[in-house]
Amino acid sequence: MDSLSNKWIFNVLLCLCFIGAGCTSVEKKIYVHLNYTVPCVRLLNATHQIGCQSSLSGDVGVLHVLESEENLDFVLQTGLHPPYMVILEHQLFTRSIMMKLKNNSSRVAGVAVVAPNANPTEGVSPHTACPNENSGVYSESYDPALAHCNRTLWNPLGSGLSYEEYDFPIFSLNDDNDTRVIRECYLDHNRVVNGSNPQYPLCAMQLYSHMSAVTNTATCMRRNDINFSITPEYVCDPLGDFNVWATTRPLNNTAKGHKMWESVVIAAARLDSRSFFFNIAPGAQSAASGFLTLLAAAHALRNVIQEAPPNRTILYAFFQGETFDYIGSSRMVYDMENEQFVVDLDNVHSVLEVGQVGLRADSQLWLHSDPVSRRNSSIDDEVKTLVENVQSAVGTLNVSASEPAFSQPLPPSSFQRFLRSRAVPGVVLEDHQSEFRNRFYESMYDNAEYLSVSYPQNMTEEEQLQFVTDTAKAVADVATMVARALYKQAGGDQSQLSGINADAQIVSQMLYSFLIKSNNSWMQQIVPADLADHLKDKATNFYVGVTQQPSEPTHLVQHLLANLTGSVVNVTQQDCQSQRTDESDTESKHMYTYMWVQGAMPPNATQREGYCVRSTVRLSKALSPAFDPLREFTSTDYSTWTESRWKTIKGRIFLVASHELEMVTLGVGVGVLLTSLLLIYVLSSKADILFSSQREPTNATY
Repeated sequence: MDSLSNKWIFNVLLCLCFIGAGCTSVEKKIYVHLNYTVPCVRLLNATHQIGCQSSLSGDVGVLHVLESEENLDFVLQTGLHPPYMVILEHQLFTRSIMMKLKNNSSRVAGVAVVAPNANPTEGVSPHTACPNENSGVYSESYDPALAHCNRTLWNPLGSGLSYEEYDFPIFSLNDDNDTRVIRECYLDHNRVVNGSNPQYPLCAMQLYSHMSAVTNTATCMRRNDINFSITPEYVCDPLGDFNVWATTRPLNNTAKGHKMWESVVIAAARLDSRSFFFNIAPGAQSAASGFLTLLAAAHALRNVIQEAPPNRTILYAFFQGETFDYIGSSRMVYDMENEQFVVDLDNVHSVLEVGQVGLRADSQLWLHSDPVSRRNSSIDDEVKTLVENVQSAVGTLNVSASEPAFSQPLPPSSFQRFLRSRAVPGVVLEDHQSEFRNRFYESMYDNAEYLSVSYPQNMTEEEQLQFVTDTAKAVADVATMVARALYKQAGGDQSQLSGINADAQIVSQMLYSFLIKSNNSWMQQIVPADLADHLKDKATNFYVGVTQQPSEPTHLVQHLLANLTGSVVNVTQQDCQSQRTDESDTESKHMYTYMWVQGAMPPNATQREGYCVRSTVRLSKALSPAFDPLREFTSTDYSTWTESRWKTIKGRIFLVASHELEMVTLGVGVGVLLTSLLLIYVLSSKADILFSSQREPTNATY
């Protein structure tokens, strides 16, 4: 190959490099990428699918900021440039507007909801009005009059938006800068002025949230099973996580099933929540108020149980996935029925569940029980005893507990799954007598602000962590009552009750860790080094997620419960991580778990002083039996919820030209292409003339 050909090849490659670099530069000039957008994703169960998705290449629409519901006519009928990407202020994100957009989806490319910086004044709940109505105890075979919330509508503000299916993407805009850019683009290019339609170029948005799964859980799981590639691509995953549990008396975890002479009082709370948008589930009232109360109660009982152990064992159970048809509790009950848990249902004496307790009116709490099982006199007597134990535990606390004045079913609660298996005495502690006091049930507004977790101005993060809020004091009072009631229910000594008190300081630190930020000095001390790297500078997300690994709240509750109920043991890090007290110890791991945690950082030190915590805290599957082991994806007895997989989640805005200009541009481009091809053909055919060079004869001499 001669030097001239080499030069041509070099020049072509150099041009291609410039073109590649130029593409990136041009792309940045055309598109403005949105930084912090959160999508609505697709979920599926045995019968149908819910949620949102875009087309494979993303959905594009002209931006329109909706100013009122009356302005919908422009989007749905009169606007000349459909489909539209509708920008909604949070107060317009209502069922009325969303159903109109859904029913005219041919003119709607997507919806973007502007998240507010403060909670709205009006109640908002995208959940259903009757949560988990088909998976609780009340049914056609268990007092039909109480089924489907016929007696009490628990969540009257529930719009059901989270359980609708949408043919277009819906995103939450959580960044003020993104919102400002979108508004400026809309005002500059798209706003209707004096009744005249805007002219091109128009501001448009593209949203990507294509979901892989379709139809229902049975369909997507079948597609998972028939994937024969070397690197299989699954389309959906079951929702699930791990339950966290511990006992006040160590039980041999390798010996499953019934324990002779063992009587267990279950103290339960749920760990999960959700909202309309993926991974925004603050769950302050719906989840955190209950499980933080139970954690504080467990801590209050640690010393007295060591000094004066009660006759019965208390089992603390923190259930995951309860929002989606009681995944965690139904799994524990299933394992108890099939001798796959450390105790069985015959060992269960009674159940005390702590529900939503963060919004007490006049310090009033309510003890809900099941009217159907109480028709049995022995069950009724046990429930009365449990109620009396709770009420007598109040003492001088700023709290009171009463039973509802009229007969009504249990509110949505994990306890219902135990009753589906057999009649068990139990009560559910709530802050509402009938309908929820929680005006933001399962929404993005059920947050620290709603629970009044706030701090004086100019406080440092460390000062906020140590500051005892009024909310913490109120939760500590409830925790003290729960702890005393559990101790008495377990057969503890009455004289010990006055010494059982929850620590408001610890409650305040837990509220800060879950509702403000988990990445703080206190939490860093009580978790292992590998988990410390995953602590976040924002509120915990309580969405259950899929069954890949334990979620952040599961890990945090696991280590909190271990530190609050366990004890520090003097063993080496190696022995601790090997689940033993020394090299000859082969039995402890069956009774206890050992965790090596980071510990505090001494002043002027470079390394933390780690230590070993021994406790009875363990994790158990919170995966619906419908998936494992039954594989009954159309089950009506167990949760069948799955989450679709996706590849790309993103949003961007850009200016779009008129259709006519696009056609002209395309035509010019095709013309340039054809001209280039013709020129290349001519040059190629005449190359021997155009690019020939005089060569000297080989026999030339000088």
